[in-house]
Amino acid sequence: MTVTTPRGFRAAGVAAGLKASGAGDIALVVNDGPDAGVAGVFTANRVKAAPVLWSRQVVRGGVVRAVILNSGGANACTGPAGFQDTHATAEHTATVLTSLSPRLMLGAGEVAVCSTGLIGERLPMPKLLSGVRAAARGLSRDGGAAAAEAIMTTDTRPKTTVVAGGGWTVGGMAKGAGMLAPGLATMLCVLTTDAVAGPDALDTALRAACRLTFDRVDSDGCMSTNDTVLLLSSGASGIEPTEAELTHAVTAACHDLAQQLVADAEGATKQIAVEVVGAADEDDAVEVGRSVARNNLVKTALFGNDPNWGRILAAVGTTAAAFEPDGVDVAVNGVWVCRSGAAAEDRSKVDLTGRDVTIRIDLHAGDAAATIWTNDLSHAYVHENSAYSS
Repeated sequence: MTVTTPRGFRAAGVAAGLKASGAGDIALVVNDGPDAGVAGVFTANRVKAAPVLWSRQVVRGGVVRAVILNSGGANACTGPAGFQDTHATAEHTATVLTSLSPRLMLGAGEVAVCSTGLIGERLPMPKLLSGVRAAARGLSRDGGAAAAEAIMTTDTRPKTTVVAGGGWTVGGMAKGAGMLAPGLATMLCVLTTDAVAGPDALDTALRAACRLTFDRVDSDGCMSTNDTVLLLSSGASGIEPTEAELTHAVTAACHDLAQQLVADAEGATKQIAVEVVGAADEDDAVEVGRSVARNNLVKTALFGNDPNWGRILAAVGTTAAAFEPDGVDVAVNGVWVCRSGAAAEDRSKVDLTGRDVTIRIDLHAGDAAATIWTNDLSHAYVHENSAYSS
């Protein structure tokens, strides 16, 4: 259930001393081929970390043979020196891997770099570079689990997935537990496949998958500087799936990881699906879903087990979506507490004692639909984000 489940990949996770806790903080994923196709999707934040700027350039080249990831420091807002640190990390990774496996013959331009952690501080490069060498020496087909643990920050558990195709496989790992918002979550994600697929096919599949999964996770309305999703192909299966087959498998893998991100959101006691139906178009459905998912009054009500449909309707009303206020229906966990913009079934029938919550909003304005995933706003979220620098 890891990035090394598809054939042609090795990984490792080690502790280099970047984290004060002594936990793992360097992960390395290597594509042994025969192919080395890549696609990537990055944060929409205009303030982008140095690793994002570097990796976007690398992905444009269409070939990535290694991804080096660190937790314990974001290398964001660190200026030209921070970008040079990223470049040096890629160069060192390429040099070390080439010395250990000369057949790889890596250049820095074939190494993607990802970082996560505190914004505004440079990384301790001697520790990081030493960790790169240790990770390279520890690479194995069984190293995916350790790699997934090494990229964790405030995550309480690693997040991995595997989706089987017809003789080929998609694997993946991700981290993220807060700042989960549109334009990606505060996440790093590496997906791998042993399918035969070039950069264009990978890009089509990845963008379609992210649009329906990671881009619809909205934990707290905050967008990170480091978000990165990479999809690597080794071609080791010798099987070339159709565009639809590849997109389906990559979407399934992204959906699984996205749900794990929401389930592990900082301090959350509720995992909430905001389903919008009857919208004039998909954009309207997404806008309404986001408005409800981001609304602090809705989120705190659900934390208090209160099916406060008035707050939901008020959040819908802040959007530019097409609907008539007296035509909107709202259900919470299957109970239609609001019909035609007014009170309907007794709200006391709503059971909110469990973790899973579904809000269904029918705009009665068309046939489009979309789902946004979020969580409640709890005391623990406030505490964690006031006690932890991010």
